[in-house]
Amino acid sequence: MSTSTDRIEKKALLRAPRERVWRAISDSKEFGTWFGVALDGPFIAGADTVGKISPTTVDPEVAKLQQPHEGKAFRISVDRVEPMRLFSFRWHPGAVDPGVDYSSEPSTLVVFELEEAPGGTMLTITESGFDRIPLERRAKVFAGNDTGWAHQVKNIEKYLALCLG
Repeated sequence: MSTSTDRIEKKALLRAPRERVWRAISDSKEFGTWFGVALDGPFIAGADTVGKISPTTVDPEVAKLQQPHEGKAFRISVDRVEPMRLFSFRWHPGAVDPGVDYSSEPSTLVVFELEEAPGGTMLTITESGFDRIPLERRAKVFAGNDTGWAHQVKNIEKYLALCLG
């Protein structure tokens, strides 16, 4: 749920053990499969991870939405990796126009937090820092990411169901 113009938060009870959910969010290949990106290397705290947008294989409808951006550059700066608990990165949301240099814009912080919960693992995804995005892009990027994180919560649910099924 969105609690302000600066922050997006989504929660999902995933019917999977915490160890399995952790692998899905912290292993760059697994993350890329459900998220929709082909990454060139592992997630290492303090390092950039780069790749290209590559539509997800777990949901055809989401893949169709990602299709127009296929092959475009994707870059995140890994912030923290706290095994079994927290994975976070910074990025430039909505940075899909190859003719625009987004590097001077402030980034947002995306945090994946895991908690034990009855019946599985509670995943909380939070993205914050939108109020610092340039005004001309802010509302569009916020709305797009609010919808995008809702899709990504469903993607990870489907991905884990495929892995465990």
